[in-house]
Amino acid sequence: MKKTWWKESVVYQIYPRSFNDSNGDGIGDINGIIQKLDYLKELGIDVIWLSPVYESPNDDNGYDISDYQKIMKDFGTMKDWELLLDEIHQRGMKLIMDLVVNHSSDEHDWFTESKKSKDNKYRDYYIWRPGKDGKEPNNWKSTFSGSAWDYDSETDEYYLHIFSKKQPDLNWENPKLRREIYDMMKWWLDKGIDGFRMDVINFISKVPGLPDALNPDGEKYVSGSRYFMNGPRIHEFLQEMNQEVLSNYDIMTVGEMPGVNVEEAKDYTNLDRNELQMVFQFEHMDLDSAPGGKWNLKPLDLRDLKESISKWQTGLHGVGWNSLYLNNHDQPRVVSRFGNDQEYRVVSAKMLGTFLHMLQGTPYIYQGEEIGMTNIRFDSIEEYKDIEILNMYKEKVIEGNESHEKVMESIYVKGRDNARTPFQWDSSPNGGFTTGEPWLKINPNYKEINAEAAVSDPNSIYHYYRELIKLRKTHPIIVYGDYQLLYPEDVKHYSYLRTLDEEKLLVITNFSEETIEWKLPEDLNFTVKEQLIGNYPDREGTDINNLILKPYEAIVYLAE
Repeated sequence: MKKTWWKESVVYQIYPRSFNDSNGDGIGDINGIIQKLDYLKELGIDVIWLSPVYESPNDDNGYDISDYQKIMKDFGTMKDWELLLDEIHQRGMKLIMDLVVNHSSDEHDWFTESKKSKDNKYRDYYIWRPGKDGKEPNNWKSTFSGSAWDYDSETDEYYLHIFSKKQPDLNWENPKLRREIYDMMKWWLDKGIDGFRMDVINFISKVPGLPDALNPDGEKYVSGSRYFMNGPRIHEFLQEMNQEVLSNYDIMTVGEMPGVNVEEAKDYTNLDRNELQMVFQFEHMDLDSAPGGKWNLKPLDLRDLKESISKWQTGLHGVGWNSLYLNNHDQPRVVSRFGNDQEYRVVSAKMLGTFLHMLQGTPYIYQGEEIGMTNIRFDSIEEYKDIEILNMYKEKVIEGNESHEKVMESIYVKGRDNARTPFQWDSSPNGGFTTGEPWLKINPNYKEINAEAAVSDPNSIYHYYRELIKLRKTHPIIVYGDYQLLYPEDVKHYSYLRTLDEEKLLVITNFSEETIEWKLPEDLNFTVKEQLIGNYPDREGTDINNLILKPYEAIVYLAE
């Protein structure tokens, strides 16, 4: 297997609006990030992934970009950004930026021109269609509820927006548009960035004709995802992007790809195909959703997680490369989701970190994960800011007949604002995030859960994450070893074996709050050389034939 720096890196995602506010306006900013770079360096981070800081009306928290080559004034100036890049590089870290090119903002100059007339030279930068029988061009539903089309009376046509109506989809069929995007990417790379995280990049190719989606239940609007996820020209577009841009730089690339399966991911990440290095897939993030989508809750069955993770670990081994994550700006806090954020918050957060960081792939840590930040329960729907939450609530409660209580419970568990509450730096007002009024309410548990307390406590989640990162840099088996699942049918513990040449690594994680017995499988030859890490300080002995695992316990052994 080819060794590369991006396989051996650990990435930290910064959601800038919520990270650190340097000027007291309640919004995190670039200078606030600069102030905290030593904290990230001390943690052991190699690469920072910065969520969008571009010019934006902020309809979808910066994922609606009105100018790809300007910095949003909320965050600072281009000069501030250039200083940030310099300070990151001076500390031996790298910076990857978000690339959002499935859609732009409706306030982008391209779109304002595109709206003017059907023969405007920018018209074909977007996907415009006439209506059908006085209705939308097709029955596709927006990811954020309602129709995926919006009518423009000026030209008597509709434009496509898979997301918010302020996020019109770009028309990748147009070679001039693609050239503009590649030029913009080169502009950022020439400024010195170290790669891109590409937002919903597998949506850029749509099926020709944009047909109606199948609609057996007679819904007004239905998901058209089969017609725009992994579309017919997606590999052609990514190979062209690689040839024109990516292959000319030593960079990291990861594509966010909802709906991608292992076989498709092999094509996207096989380096011989010259597309991308990694994908973000969502299969393991959908395991606690019942039929009908993310808001329909069901408990996680650990066997499903084992099946999903194992499929990706073995499927991409030696062909492509996995991204490893349990948190990001679109997902709830994992310690509240798959752990126990009350009595066992610290040990379950450490267990989940162990489970993830010992897998093969590049790990991504989301801000606050390393101190065990938890989900939030705001008192009223008015306190939430996320467009997805607000649109869903409107559709289900205000316009539909679902109960307020039931819908709020789904929001408490799955809402994106769980991840977006301001970072908890210390126990001072607003958790040290801002001296002003924070843009989104801070979690009231900041007095107990904060970075200052975590850094000063040698037994904290933060120091445990430091150790996990250090181990990855010390033991190549953690990066490159192959993977074998043990006990696929057990519903309480997730155990697996990593092997590289003669070396073996045994990872045991108890996903339950019960005390359970664990024995080495009879057909496994494993003699303990040392315990690499564990989340309970008082484990004695190394008899792995008769282990008693404490609630949420994690242990990693190296074999002789």
